Formats: sequence, C-alpha cells, structure tokens
Amino acid sequence: MRVVQAVRFGGPEVLVPGEAPDPVAGPGQVVVEVSVAGITFVETQIRRGVDRWHAKPELPYVPGGLVAGRVGSLGEAVDPSWSGRRVLAGTGETGGFAERAVADVRELIPVPEGLGLPEAAALHTDGSTAFGLVEAAGIRPGDWVLVEAAAGGVGSLLTQLARAAGARVVGAARGARKLDLVRDLDAEAVVDYSEPDWTRHVLTATGGAGPDVVFDGVGGEVGRAAFEVTARDGRFSVHGASSGEPTAIDADQARRRGVEVLGIEQLYGFGPKMSRWAEQVMAEAAAGRIRPVIGQTFPLERAADAHAAIETRDALGKTLLLL
Repeated sequence: MRVVQAVRFGGPEVLVPGEAPDPVAGPGQVVVEVSVAGITFVETQIRRGVDRWHAKPELPYVPGGLVAGRVGSLGEAVDPSWSGRRVLAGTGETGGFAERAVADVRELIPVPEGLGLPEAAALHTDGSTAFGLVEAAGIRPGDWVLVEAAAGGVGSLLTQLARAAGARVVGAARGARKLDLVRDLDAEAVVDYSEPDWTRHVLTATGGAGPDVVFDGVGGEVGRAAFEVTARDGRFSVHGASSGEPTAIDADQARRRGVEVLGIEQLYGFGPKMSRWAEQVMAEAAAGRIRPVIGQTFPLERAADAHAAIETRDALGKTLLLL
C-alpha cells in the first residue's frame, strides 16, 4: 500500500512517499480503508523533533493520528456490525498517512449520515478540543470573547461555538484573507495581530473593558499581549503555542486582576472526553448549526506540501490529505 514516511527529523521535505505492507488487524482492532487523513500543528512539530509534549517516534515512521474512511477487515472479537461502516479512527500518534490504517475498535466513532468524511475529519480533533475549551471557559450570553488564530482549525470552530453560546466575538488573525474568513464566521469584530497596536483595537471593540474570555492558541508575545487586555474577573484559556512558546502568566498578577487562567495543562484532561465531544460537534455540524472550515486539501503524495502550508501560516481552517 502507499504511505508517506518521515525518514528523519526536520522540515517538510523529510516526508517521503513510499510503499509498506498492508496492515493486519489484531484482536480488538480493525483495518480502515482510509479516505481522509487529518493533520495537526503538533504533528508538524513532532516531525521536526522539537515537540516537548510527545516522545519522538522511532524513525522512519508514518505520521498521522486520525483517519476517516470505511472499516475493512476485522480482528478477532470485533462486532461484525462494524464492517463497512463510515468511521473516524484514532491511530495513536502514527500510522495515518497511508491507504490503510489499523485502529482499536474503542477508537472508532461512527460518522453520522449527512456529514461527509472530510468534514468529520476536520471536526474530530479540532472540534473536540474547541468543544472542551468552550465548556471549561464557561461562556455566558453577552460575554466578549477574543479568539486568537480565529481562521485556523480550532479557532474557526471556537468562533462559531462562542457565537452559538450567545457571546460577542473578536476574531484575531493575520492578513486580509484570514480576516475575511473570520468575518464570514460572524465575528462581531476582527483584528490583525501582526499590527503593533492590535490590542488597542480589541479594547475599542469591547468598549474599553477588554474580553471576558480569551482563547490563546498562539502564545509568545501575542498571548502575553492578549492577557494584558483581558477584562477583570475574566478567563484566560491557553490551548496552543503556534509561536513556539506557550503563554506564561504570573499567578500573583492573575490573582490581583481577578483573571482565572486555564493553562495549557487543561488539555491533559481532555482525552477521556474527546470521543463524546466529537460526537456532539459532529451532530451540530450534521444539523447545520456549525461548519468546519476546510481551507485546503492535498493528495497523499503531497503530504510535505500540506505540512509546509500549516507551518508557514498560509493555511485557512483545516488542512487534510485526501486519498
């Protein structure tokens, strides 16, 4: 079968198309005929060998932790009703960039009728994460919510879920193309955080009070600046560090301002709830209440280009591989 392997740690060019034996399902496992392979920003950092939260895979390895497709063969002790079903499947941290992938049956999530496999793949990790972040932040109707990287996979869904909760959203992104997308997602205001005075525009949009909730997926200087304008008694939620460094908030300073900081460690507790959140967010999408933004797709053999698009910040919404 066709696969893409990372032959060493480094830039996107280390992703090389190749061939591998077809996988075989063991007890409690299935083989999925892959139609879509998902990609996350974290996976690009694992490929570079710089991610601090995951062990380095043994080289060479096949990237990809999420696929969508139909269940093909079944391993021992797997319910026959899974055969042929459209599913999302978690493969662990590797194995997804391939025509066929093995997954434990407990990692399968049925894709509801009315929802395409690309849309389901776009929603699983990003949608589950966004659902969990919104739930933890306790958004209330009328809150002002600042979403960083609002044109990205997680950010675009955070924007929609916050609006659905009755919040008023300020979407922060970089460049006119991304700001236009955020407007289309019904953000009340947009700001370009590549501009030096971007936080002044956030304060103006929120009537001088600042946002009640900040979703910080960028970190670094952008995250720190966003914390500085968070409203008193607000919530500052960290979920990413696309700048390279998660936002570090001094606990005493947060306490003095009455700001509750939900640090990046909140993600460690998301695992057991991800399947439930995925089912909820897919149901919302199937009902037409939210929509995943699939900004660009690539064939399997162009996985390197897909990774490059994510790392260079050229990507809108979710980036997927289609087989």
